[in-house]
Amino acid sequence: MSRASSAPHNRPQLAIVMGVSGSGKSSVAKALAEKMGYQYLDADDFHSDEAKACMAAGTPLTDAQRIPWVHNICAHLNQRAKNEQSCTLAFSGLRRSHRQQLRELPFDVVFLYLDGSKALIAERMNTRNNHFMPTSLLDSQFDSMEESATEHDVVKINIDAELHEVVQNCLQHLRARLSSSTR
Repeated sequence: MSRASSAPHNRPQLAIVMGVSGSGKSSVAKALAEKMGYQYLDADDFHSDEAKACMAAGTPLTDAQRIPWVHNICAHLNQRAKNEQSCTLAFSGLRRSHRQQLRELPFDVVFLYLDGSKALIAERMNTRNNHFMPTSLLDSQFDSMEESATEHDVVKINIDAELHEVVQNCLQHLRARLSSSTR
């Protein structure tokens, strides 16, 4: 039985929009939050200044550097759950262990994995402004993404479409998930 169908009906929802840098996580998570009446959160806001500087300099983070980041995200989300606030979270979700930590929070959790080709994502990264993550780290992002095919709560969403179509696809999956969790 999936976690959604066994979850109490009063649990807040946590829609985690995951994928490599440049896949559109922030744009999709913001749009979903607006359409669903959820609080939007961006995992990038929980990185230390040192971690952002490291990435901006073209150096990928180590797993050890990611530990306090994930801890900060979980601590913040625990507060949101206590307030029964449903949220969307733009979060890379590169590591299974990080995804598992988020599953253990008091939310009904679903992961929307924005999946696209390296060429498409590189093209998108080259057009954005004022982001600390350089295109040069895209290979390391793809290399770090651990397979999620066996994780029942991860839904792959093809991003080779217009933003509104990607958002609509995500909304359909979220609404289906919500209706199944309230049965």
